[in-house]
Amino acid sequence: MLYQLIITIALVFCMLNLILNLRSLKKPHSESRIPEPAPLTSVLVPARNEELNIGACLKSLQEQDYPNFEILVLDDNSADDTANIVSRIAADDKRVQLFEGEPLAEGWAGKPFACYQLARKARGSWFLFVDADTTHAPHMLRSVLALAIKLRPSLLSGFPRQLATSLPQKVAIPVLYFVILSWFPLWWLHHSRKPRPSLAIGQFLLFPREAYWKIGGHTAVKSRILEDVWLGVETVRHGGRHIAVDLSTVVSCHMYRSIGAMWEGFIKWIYSVASLSPAALVALLLAGYAFFLAPFYWLWRELFIVTIHSDWLALVIFQVTVILFVRWLADNHFKEPLISTLLHPLGFSFLYLASLYAGLRRVTGAGVNWKNRLYSKESCVE
Repeated sequence: MLYQLIITIALVFCMLNLILNLRSLKKPHSESRIPEPAPLTSVLVPARNEELNIGACLKSLQEQDYPNFEILVLDDNSADDTANIVSRIAADDKRVQLFEGEPLAEGWAGKPFACYQLARKARGSWFLFVDADTTHAPHMLRSVLALAIKLRPSLLSGFPRQLATSLPQKVAIPVLYFVILSWFPLWWLHHSRKPRPSLAIGQFLLFPREAYWKIGGHTAVKSRILEDVWLGVETVRHGGRHIAVDLSTVVSCHMYRSIGAMWEGFIKWIYSVASLSPAALVALLLAGYAFFLAPFYWLWRELFIVTIHSDWLALVIFQVTVILFVRWLADNHFKEPLISTLLHPLGFSFLYLASLYAGLRRVTGAGVNWKNRLYSKESCVE
């Protein structure tokens, strides 16, 4: 009974935390205005084997109603048609420039190295790093820049809308925002008088030029697979303010095209947690199971296995109800399909298994594959 009480109380706190997070997240507005003259903004797009995505990404950026921006794309040694697609687009639009990436330098992860090369070529007073699998509403630049000028952060990131096409994607991908928003107290971090790390999502990172170079740019996180999270940490370490906002109305991202790619992506994230602290990964695994999976097991056991119900059956029913309600709140906010909420145990189990496998690869030194590159202890990349 004591165990069930503890889990119930913890889930109520998770629910309250998620509600406070959703209420506190600021949004860019389509009617926002920017001061004149509009500052030059450099939109920086690292691209490695992105032939399926890069065309739609650049088209959405070309259609921005912001008056003063450049688009720099770095072809990071792609083996597909990425460079040719960008080259054709750049031939018809002087705002778009294509650069050929250098061979990956020793001790660097691929994405930080690509972003650093782009930053060195950028001319803008604002640097906006976006992934090649993102697409953008026409007012994205104008509305986000207006919000950034008002809030004056050293780093602005946030939550794009995550697109999914297949049923496994629709079930598993929304779990990520649910876990982040139910556990991470963004509402408190954003209102703290002392600058504190928020949440950086690498699909969208906006820096004032001076703030980016103050931390050393991507050299500060060159060996990090989760460079976005560490950029947030470095920003705060150098006295900057880092905020996360709701970008779901202006930015969409189609992260994965297959179950295999989704599996590798989840492993990449968790592997980095294991590299940082194996103890933290173990604690997250235990907490994740106890809070978000075990209540479904206990309910199944009480309803279909045991013949005499336990005294805490009502608590377990309440726990499952809270989990599904919190899932619905997060999924509905980001316009995720209802099937993800209803099949929560399957989606969370996918994340859980990926976490176990990532931890195993870290312990055995097998490393992690991403974008056809192997990162391991020998590569000095974490």
